[in-house]
Amino acid sequence: MANNSAYLNIIGLANRAGKCTFGEELIVKEIQSKRAKIVLIASDIGDQTRKKLTDKCQFYKVPYFFVDDRDTLSQAVGKSGRVAISISEQGFAKKLKTLLDENIRG
Repeated sequence: MANNSAYLNIIGLANRAGKCTFGEELIVKEIQSKRAKIVLIASDIGDQTRKKLTDKCQFYKVPYFFVDDRDTLSQAVGKSGRVAISISEQGFAKKLKTLLDENIRG
C-alpha cells in the first residue's frame, strides 16, 4: 500500500458522519442488504475472515480493497482492533474508490 493518508482522512470523516460499520457479522449484513457501498479490509486480517468478506463482496458485487494494517485502520476511526470497515454512503465510497484505484495503479 502506498503511503497515502488521504483515504484514511475520508474514513475518519465517514466515521464521524456515522456511515461506517465495523465487525465481521455487521459488515456481512450490510453487504447482504446492499447497504455497503465499499468494504475496506486490513492487510493483516485473518484468513477465515478475509475469505468470508471477499466471498460476500464478490457475490453481492460490492467493491472491496485491501488497505493498510489493522493498526492504521483502527487509528483512522479512533477504535482499536478494526480489521474491516464497511462504508454505507455513496459519496464517501466513490471518493475512496478513486483514491484506492489510483493507489493500486500508481
